[in-house]
Amino acid sequence: MKKLKPYIKDFVKRADMTLLILCLISAIFGIVVIASASASLGSTRYLIVQLASLLIGLVLFVLFTVVDIDIIADKWAILIVFEVILTLMLLTPLGYADNTGNRAWLRFGFVGVQPAEVIKIPFIIVLAKQVAYLKNYKSLNSVFSVGQLLLHVAFILGLIIVVSKDMGSALVFLFIFVVVLFAAGLRFYWFIAGLAATAAVTPFFWTHVLNQRYRERILAPYDLSIDPQGFDIRWQSNQSKIALASGQLTGTGLFNGRQTQSGALPEKQTDFIFSVIGEELGMIACVIVIILLLAIIFRCIYVGLKSHNTMSMLICFGVAAWLIFQTFENIGMCIGIAPVIGITLPFFSYGGSSLFSIFAGMGVVSGIKYRPKPERFRSLR
Repeated sequence: MKKLKPYIKDFVKRADMTLLILCLISAIFGIVVIASASASLGSTRYLIVQLASLLIGLVLFVLFTVVDIDIIADKWAILIVFEVILTLMLLTPLGYADNTGNRAWLRFGFVGVQPAEVIKIPFIIVLAKQVAYLKNYKSLNSVFSVGQLLLHVAFILGLIIVVSKDMGSALVFLFIFVVVLFAAGLRFYWFIAGLAATAAVTPFFWTHVLNQRYRERILAPYDLSIDPQGFDIRWQSNQSKIALASGQLTGTGLFNGRQTQSGALPEKQTDFIFSVIGEELGMIACVIVIILLLAIIFRCIYVGLKSHNTMSMLICFGVAAWLIFQTFENIGMCIGIAPVIGITLPFFSYGGSSLFSIFAGMGVVSGIKYRPKPERFRSLR
């Protein structure tokens, strides 16, 4: 133990302990709420999986903090192969579909892994390396550079959509892509062109790719003529809003929420964990959750702004974008202003793949802070 003490002290001094503490508070808070949300299901499986995933996540946080991200990024080809193989494994007997029909999970005995969660970190690292290279050594705003980047994201999005039909996860990757390009300084006219192209292909995509039920799920929050009685498409959203409203300021207490404990609130330990928090712990707890998540997001951005190279900055911004999209989409689903598309709330929702992947991402951000700046940068302070 004495031999390890200097290494532990060095880790605590150099790693982003502020980020780690914020993440731990959020994850432990989430585990407590998951325990309440799953109590009526009569199984401790959710609690055990989440606790085990937190331990794995802590190991990954330490690992990605101490391993040089430049070494990992240099193996970009291996990272891409890893993304492809893990996603294609969904087509094997190991892949299985959830109740929405998305073939988004790999089953290893009683353990499930969601490839879309796991490949977010390699995607961010490879994208950041590619954008940084084009920015520093080529012309980021050239047609050739933008074409390369579009091929990259189109390949990943196409892979996810074709193999797993998981549109929610695909949107997270798309948002990360847009934020990273914006942070890198891509000219505004490219974003205008992208919006125009999206508007041009949307009618075809809407008509020929999305089925009728998925279109209704997207439009339901904005078109009251869809399921006006609230017994089908709107059921989840309506139960969520009832749960949030019944909690008022301080909540009904853990294990005491009527919607939560009766089973009326669907997917209560995953997609609608925020509604459980609102019902059983009240609006005050909801505000605390939002503050915690915003603090983590701002910490990622802060580390990125203080980093010593373009790639490191873009990785931090990519991780922040990941959290931003999932936070606002999940809370939007729960309060009824966004479509229900199966997006979890980072750190709080049940999901082993999600939790340990997020901690790995936080470890990458911590690792960027962990490594000292080159002498030429330190001399400019």
